[in-house]
Amino acid sequence: MEAAMAALSAELSKLRTGRASPGMLDHIIVETSGLKMPLNRLAVVSVLDPKTLSVNPYDPETLKQLENAIVSSPLGLNPKSDGERLIAVIPPLTKEHMQAMTKLVAKSCEDARQSIRRARQKAMDAIKKLYSSLPKDDIKRLEKEVDDLTKKFIKTAEDVCKAKEKEVSQG
Repeated sequence: MEAAMAALSAELSKLRTGRASPGMLDHIIVETSGLKMPLNRLAVVSVLDPKTLSVNPYDPETLKQLENAIVSSPLGLNPKSDGERLIAVIPPLTKEHMQAMTKLVAKSCEDARQSIRRARQKAMDAIKKLYSSLPKDDIKRLEKEVDDLTKKFIKTAEDVCKAKEKEVSQG
């Protein structure tokens, strides 16, 4: 269940919400010297202000490859080079993009809920295997604990998704 929450957080951090976030660029793959590597292994991404990202490469020779990878990503960013780093201004979201992002947040939330439910089912199956070796009271207590945990994690996932939807709608 915790893994489902971690995956949800990682997925939501990639979404462009109109605000700058270093996680937005984590999924971008950069090809340099014949190798494909994630951008966050080649550069430090930091937030200059709520609408601007700074990409500082570890190796200044990779600046052009980083710029090309960011431009070709589906984020719609067009970074400018100031010689030693890239500055990417986050454009305001269009109404269509906000709707698309809201749908993606809802889909990610549903995926997390399904993953949490699968974890619940695995836990219940494990408890049923113990049926003959434990008293019925202990089995019922364990099942109740699993159900309570499931409800708690689903509520947390829904709260995270609502917060992200609010962030998207505010642009």
